[in-house]
Amino acid sequence: MTPTAITAWHHVAKNHDIAALKRLLADDVVFESPVVHTPQVGKPITTAYLAAAMQVLGNDSFRYLNEWHDASSSVLEFESTCEGILINGIDMISWNPEGQIIHFKVMVRPLKAVNKLHELMGRMLQTAQQQ
Repeated sequence: MTPTAITAWHHVAKNHDIAALKRLLADDVVFESPVVHTPQVGKPITTAYLAAAMQVLGNDSFRYLNEWHDASSSVLEFESTCEGILINGIDMISWNPEGQIIHFKVMVRPLKAVNKLHELMGRMLQTAQQQ
């Protein structure tokens, strides 16, 4: 059975629903990017990263391949193609008793996918900061 937090995450990812994302994230959520060494703490920065990721990865090729769940965390394997590069990765998601995401870690492979994601996410976040 898919946990409620993950059902909500699937809605957010599929619909790029930023309002629902903000409701789903705890205020003190920690986001760990595959390309940024320091964990990012807080709802505003996590929202920015996940919104950018939805724009970069959330094209017609994006899909979740497998999922593993326990009582308060899940691992979701995904793939997407961006500019001809196949990106394979996992989202490691934990939530609190209220069902809000408290930790979101993304891991990506292979190296050229990490490099492409770094390039595209950098552009997207820079554009978002300028607006």
